Amino acid sequence: MTEVTAFDVYVADGFILTEFAGVVEVLRLANRINGSPLFEWRVRSAHGGTMTASSGVSVDTTQLPARPDADYLFVVGNADPACPDLSLGNALPNYTSRQARVVLLSEAAARYISETQGAPGSHTTHWENRTVLMERLGLFDTKATLAVEAGAIITCAGMSATFDITLSIAGQHASSATMSTVADILLHERVRHFNTLQPFSGKEVTTTGDTALDTCLALMQDNMEFPLPISEIADRTHLSKRSLERKFNRMLKATPNGYYRGLRLNKANNLLLNTDMRINEIGLACGFPSGFTTIYREAFGMTPNAARKKGRHK
Repeated sequence: MTEVTAFDVYVADGFILTEFAGVVEVLRLANRINGSPLFEWRVRSAHGGTMTASSGVSVDTTQLPARPDADYLFVVGNADPACPDLSLGNALPNYTSRQARVVLLSEAAARYISETQGAPGSHTTHWENRTVLMERLGLFDTKATLAVEAGAIITCAGMSATFDITLSIAGQHASSATMSTVADILLHERVRHFNTLQPFSGKEVTTTGDTALDTCLALMQDNMEFPLPISEIADRTHLSKRSLERKFNRMLKATPNGYYRGLRLNKANNLLLNTDMRINEIGLACGFPSGFTTIYREAFGMTPNAARKKGRHK
């Protein structure tokens, strides 16, 4: 009889349904294809009871055990890296001391990184959270890969990468034919390696097919706190300012200034909703040394303070 591998899937209120499905559906399909159970899973939370995803879907949970017997613990992220239920404290050693492996997804990984501040390059999280960690903790060496394995702890970008990580882990306990069929059912053409770079890694898409324009976008990404004049960006890419404007209009339907401003505002919005940085600090970090509240209100239809309050009550 095949030994069944046990998974605990930990969720907090507001959990990301994509990540939850990325664990449970892979295991469920593997069991279905195999014909007999390969995997079992239990949905856990800090105190048990009903937990509701950010999409409104609810699941019943049991309390995280003091003496776990699972082979794996998956901790699903939510939209709040500061959520207290993502701070698992002694719960992680309870698993790792029993030779279980722990997989921390997106915000759960970000919370772990901020609390442990491990060796540079030893962890990863979703690129949005990497931006927050850079601003709050200066952790510039957090990797931009899908996942990083450091002993018994695996940090992961989460979202659709959850499917890659679960397929990879489940493949260690099931036949390659079974897992290949699971991937086919999910229309998951290729299981990406842990070391695969995240598609955006905190940046806008820069593959426009135009080398000079891609260079301009990279310069904008790398110079948000102290924005470069558009004329300097044009000079660095050996273009006239007018030629650069034509490229932006033709390929991005935007002006260089408008696109650059949008990037900085998007970064500001991310910091506003995901950190406790002061409003003026966010403005400075995103290249708005004065008038940030007015600029933000014009872009998003409300003041930064109102947006922060609204975001925290979702």
